[in-house]
Amino acid sequence: MSKIGIFFGTETGTTRLIAKKIYKLLGDEIADKPLNVNRITPAEMLNYDALILGTPSYGEGDIPSSGISGCFEPNWGEFLALLGKPDMSGKRIAFFGLGAQERYSERFASSLMALYTTFAMFGAELIGEWSTEGYTFDYSASAIGDRFVGLVIDQRTQGMLTDERLKTWVEQIKPQLVDKLASVA
Repeated sequence: MSKIGIFFGTETGTTRLIAKKIYKLLGDEIADKPLNVNRITPAEMLNYDALILGTPSYGEGDIPSSGISGCFEPNWGEFLALLGKPDMSGKRIAFFGLGAQERYSERFASSLMALYTTFAMFGAELIGEWSTEGYTFDYSASAIGDRFVGLVIDQRTQGMLTDERLKTWVEQIKPQLVDKLASVA
């Protein structure tokens, strides 16, 4: 059986921390260790049929990159430039994103939608939406109605809720990702 691939972009290390927590919840029997997209090739990601992708939020809802959103290190923007426009039909992807709802209430976790939309254009099956209940913000591009397109974590103002949110979300997506692994085995 193949494993779930976990990939993230990060600036301060918080997205990496969340990816590691997700990995621990899934276990090494079904998931590979999380990898930073600034340290892999596109082929490494494309080897997986079940993926979890994580992003910080920088700029005005842009895909984080050193060129557009002011990241100091290469991030998703640079990786996607290398990735091109692959056919990802047949792949199942869950997303998580970070944001600060009090500090950036007018664009809370909006970079998540930019990443989500990109992989939707590649034809991937996207899973893992999450309720906006319990968050306080004015606007998020990542929210459609009362649902985010993936799990949203606010370590700055709601860090005490992170572990429970991660546990609940992983329980939600795990069967769908494992089912994908079984269908391609």
